[in-house]
Amino acid sequence: QVQLVESGGGLVQAGGSLRLSCAASGRTCSIYAIGWFRQAPGKEREFVAAISWSGGSTYYADSVKGRFTISRDNAKNTVYLQMNSLKPEDTAVYYCHLLPGGSWGQGTQVTVSS
Repeated sequence: QVQLVESGGGLVQAGGSLRLSCAASGRTCSIYAIGWFRQAPGKEREFVAAISWSGGSTYYADSVKGRFTISRDNAKNTVYLQMNSLKPEDTAVYYCHLLPGGSWGQGTQVTVSS
């Protein structure tokens, strides 16, 4: 099995930046892809971005295209989410998720103040 641990959340003003990390451990040789999802209070969890583990193909939700960048460091078994030009509507708990249908991290809170 693969375990995921997120870090890097925090409080930032609108227009600011944060970088989230998702560290994978365990049977990392089995990873196909890792995605970032987020859940705001009172809303359903939604897809943010994903990256394939081998080829590095990336996918983004329309709401974050041009502002967020997902990347990976295979040597460190870590996926990053660089978030720029943050908006108050980006406020949520951000989770990384082993794709498809695998484990979830515990989540990290991102709060963007206006």
